[in-house]
Amino acid sequence: MIRFTCDYSEGAHPEILRRLTESNYEQEPGYGEDAFCTSAKAKIREATQCPNASVFFLVGGTQTNLTVIDALLPHYAAVISVTSGHIAVHEAGAIELCGHKVICLPEQQGKLTAQTLTEYLTRFYQDDTWSHMAIPGMVYISYPTEWGTIYTKEELTALHSVCKTYDLPLFVDGARLGYGLSAPTADLTLGELAQLCDVFSIGGTKVGALCGEAVVFPQGNAPQHFFSIVKQHGALLAKGRLLGIQFDTLFTDDLYFRISQHAVACAMQLKALFAAHSISFYIDSPTNQQFPLLTAQQVAQLEKNVAFEIWEETADHVFLTRFATSWATPTEHIELLGKFLR
Repeated sequence: MIRFTCDYSEGAHPEILRRLTESNYEQEPGYGEDAFCTSAKAKIREATQCPNASVFFLVGGTQTNLTVIDALLPHYAAVISVTSGHIAVHEAGAIELCGHKVICLPEQQGKLTAQTLTEYLTRFYQDDTWSHMAIPGMVYISYPTEWGTIYTKEELTALHSVCKTYDLPLFVDGARLGYGLSAPTADLTLGELAQLCDVFSIGGTKVGALCGEAVVFPQGNAPQHFFSIVKQHGALLAKGRLLGIQFDTLFTDDLYFRISQHAVACAMQLKALFAAHSISFYIDSPTNQQFPLLTAQQVAQLEKNVAFEIWEETADHVFLTRFATSWATPTEHIELLGKFLR
């Protein structure tokens, strides 16, 4: 059985495991005050070209989104997302649990456009009763989106401009950031992305680490006492060295981007295989997530040897599926997939 169900099925990159083992008996302070976290933060500041950035390491993606959003929003405010946004669909109501409504806006290929955001905010403040509603306090997007698509530099610039006009912090969820920046159509660098938002995360869990996400406030603009807020939300790891070592390794010798490029290259091969068998896609994704449309017969045949996700069945019995490659996907699995398709 070969698996394309998600990009966090494997453990961690061997180099991370090596460094964890080698440093195992070194004694360091806890809660991110260790030398490994200090080194990792310096490397992230260099990679993002943000020398004054505030960098924090949190244990996972949901905790990261919850903590950042709750820290930036006043208690009466809501966060704007697209309908398919991760915080709106796949985080079990974590944002609402903290008392913040998620305002879902229409999307274009998984993305929030500057026009859609402007139109919503204009209508909102033209309503004489807006003070009785959940007030939009920030904007959440992900890069890549849940559909594997990515924002262009022009699109992100326009969106950021609207956010600045309305004084709304823009948060970019980068759980799969490496895969987005490594896409063949990407026209953004990490440094450029850092300048076009107020806060973003760098995903480790899905990009080679055992666990953990890095939260970056590019201009040193972290909310006051953000460390305490992280701890309140259960996102602070006592053995912070675990996260520090992982991110220090990922940001040494471009490892983060090299393994991301591998995943995307595998996805492009996978995409070509499906296309060669006249299988179409629900959406044109340039990243490690691909969404082929399969017949019931094709699903039944592939499921004998291949694990993948079925997202929905259409009215004409075509299945929308997701195949995800990862930093660790063996190229042999792509070849086997081609065999099973035949």
